[in-house]
Amino acid sequence: MTRTPTTIGGRTFRWGERTFVMGIVNATPDSFSGDGLLATPDPIEAAVAQARRMVDEGADLLDVGGESTRPGHDRVTATEEARRVVPIVRAISAALPGTPISIDTTKPDVAAAALDAGASLLNDIWGVGDDPGMRQLAAQRGVPIVLMHNREEAHYDDLLGEIVADLERAVGRAIQAGVAPGNILVDPGFGFGKSPEDNLEVLRELTRLGHLGLPVLLGTSRKSTLGLVLDLPLEDRLEATIATTVLGIAAGVDLVRVHDVRANVRAARMADAIVRRTWPSPPPERDPAPEGGPS
Repeated sequence: MTRTPTTIGGRTFRWGERTFVMGIVNATPDSFSGDGLLATPDPIEAAVAQARRMVDEGADLLDVGGESTRPGHDRVTATEEARRVVPIVRAISAALPGTPISIDTTKPDVAAAALDAGASLLNDIWGVGDDPGMRQLAAQRGVPIVLMHNREEAHYDDLLGEIVADLERAVGRAIQAGVAPGNILVDPGFGFGKSPEDNLEVLRELTRLGHLGLPVLLGTSRKSTLGLVLDLPLEDRLEATIATTVLGIAAGVDLVRVHDVRANVRAARMADAIVRRTWPSPPPERDPAPEGGPS
């Protein structure tokens, strides 16, 4: 299925040609992944350094968030969240003007301030919610929006059927608000409003999101389900994250949101070469010699 390319921050993303990688920049003191930049002496300097490293490692865009979404996290006001993210978005935009920036927030006021500071994509973890503010903002500003699936309680009779139906309704609401269909991305919400078993089922059935005909973002990086499966702390979940990245690409995912950019970019490029027949560079005409050494 051919999908409309999406322009984010002046860059055109042609879905299906290859997998794109979004690097996570956490402007928080309490990120679940332990990488909250507010715990550093100079959060803005640290954020720019992290952003530069991620882009050097192959990130196509960056996602800045100022409120932790881990279970039991402390809620912050829109004023405090904007105080955290706006200077960082502005600094990254100035340092890396060619790199699109996403703002990860549920608050329209924070999102609007971030757009003014240089962000160009809205990432709403409550994209299926009733509050129209974010989709109205996306329509008013003409910017793309990620609509993520979420629920207050992890109760389903038909997990994937309900996720697809909820996302369909969210997409319809966004279009009704004036968002162009080509400016809508969807996210199944791995780790949000789902049990660990639900999260694994989402990964098994990701191909069903293709019914929506929209680009799909997947965010599994370092999440607790990976730790539960392997009994590993968050700092040891890289291999598990890569496994989900590769399986997601095989299922048709277009964009992966990750903490560890270099490793996931390499995994994505290899998966793309297999699944999408997309080589990172022109392929050789033939293998010059058998691989491996003496047996």
